[in-house]
Amino acid sequence: MSDQIYQAPMVRRAAPNFRVIAMIVASAMLMENVDATVLATALPTMARDFAVSAPAMSIALTSYLLSLAIFIPASGRMADSFGSRTVFRAAISVFVAGSILCALAPTLSFLVLARLLQGMGGAMMMPVGRLVLMRSVDRKDMVSAMSWLLVPALIGPIVGPPLGGFIVTYLDWRWIFYINVPIGIVGMIFVSIYIDEVKGKASGPFDTIGFVLSGISLGSMLFGFEMSSHEGEGAFSIFLIALGLIFGIAYLKHARKHPSPIMDFSLMKVPSFGTSVVAGSLTRITQGAQPFLLPLLFQIGFGLSAAAAGQIVIATALGALAMKPMAKAVFSRLGFRRSLIINGILGTIGYGLCAAFRPDWPMPLIFVVLMLSAFFLSFQFTAYNTIAYDEISKERMSSATSFYTTFQQLMLSLGICIGALALHGSMALSGVETPALGDFSTAFVVVTLISITATFWNLRFSPTAGEEISGYKAKRTKGAAGA
Repeated sequence: MSDQIYQAPMVRRAAPNFRVIAMIVASAMLMENVDATVLATALPTMARDFAVSAPAMSIALTSYLLSLAIFIPASGRMADSFGSRTVFRAAISVFVAGSILCALAPTLSFLVLARLLQGMGGAMMMPVGRLVLMRSVDRKDMVSAMSWLLVPALIGPIVGPPLGGFIVTYLDWRWIFYINVPIGIVGMIFVSIYIDEVKGKASGPFDTIGFVLSGISLGSMLFGFEMSSHEGEGAFSIFLIALGLIFGIAYLKHARKHPSPIMDFSLMKVPSFGTSVVAGSLTRITQGAQPFLLPLLFQIGFGLSAAAAGQIVIATALGALAMKPMAKAVFSRLGFRRSLIINGILGTIGYGLCAAFRPDWPMPLIFVVLMLSAFFLSFQFTAYNTIAYDEISKERMSSATSFYTTFQQLMLSLGICIGALALHGSMALSGVETPALGDFSTAFVVVTLISITATFWNLRFSPTAGEEISGYKAKRTKGAAGA
């Protein structure tokens, strides 16, 4: 009897379905992504409650970005030191605690401090959640797990605005933060049950100077990119981006001398990782710009209501979800290299077609174009997020996940910046104050032209890259044997 009592929890704990782990991590990330986009919709209402101007509320968004920039690079080291399960569970608890304080905030200053705390938890959830998945899932299941993990990043910005509008219209804006509490509590329980505790091996002392330099650099650049989309903030955003670049250069010089830098740029020498970071960064410029440009196009260019625009843009979420069950089959048939080249071109060109959208286009056709574009790019990001770690050793996995997540967040913000700059630049050349359809077309073309250059980097992947993950080699060898 004692043996049976002892073995029962071990059986449950030893081999949870990889989808369970992927969905635990994905749910935490969805909570974070939805929270950020829901808040943007509620800012005017919150401004009235706090008796401040609506533009002043932007600090509620930028304070969160600052916290992300500071703590994401340190997340891998934290997971190595205290264990990935402990840090991931703590990250969720910090995010929930920050959410409760945000909901209780009596003033804007209090809200900003609460958002900084919430961002600290969010910064740990993103890379440590990915690390948990990497350490918990067999390589043969990596593609399927990553396709589940990708969903929050794609549907969060789409679901957020209509959900925010519903909460602000029918409830109180404080429920934006309260809804995180039950999700977070359930998440912590499932983390405790299903996720194993794994610690890494620290390779040297904590990089305190690098932590400060990278925090200032990334924080300034993220602030600068975010502010570039605000009217009249061009000079300030340029100053912040320049400041970020200066501290970034200082960090690179420091990192060459430190035995275990907070952001390990030597990872870029690993072929699959370095190529995935560069190619993925270029492609994510489109992913970052679309949630910014599409709602503006439909509301300002087409004259649609916010609700109607949201119903069209949800096509991108549907496309992403439709991809999920097909990813593994596609990669096993084509391999990672060919999949990245083909899907990248199709997805980027699809979003480039947004430049041709006009009010006389049938809405079902626009919906289908957006859905197919998201479908192909979902393959793309699933592939990047998987192949990046193909050649990364277990000892460097935590460092790699924090490094990759940092660049992912940075390039999404840069996408907004480039989209906004292209839109405002076209308006300046046209001498108009309100963007016309041609100005939106210019912005879409600029963004997609940058992203399509990822094709040159995708060509640099080895034809055999990720064979163990995709099963591509096994299928090809079997066919050859049969012949």
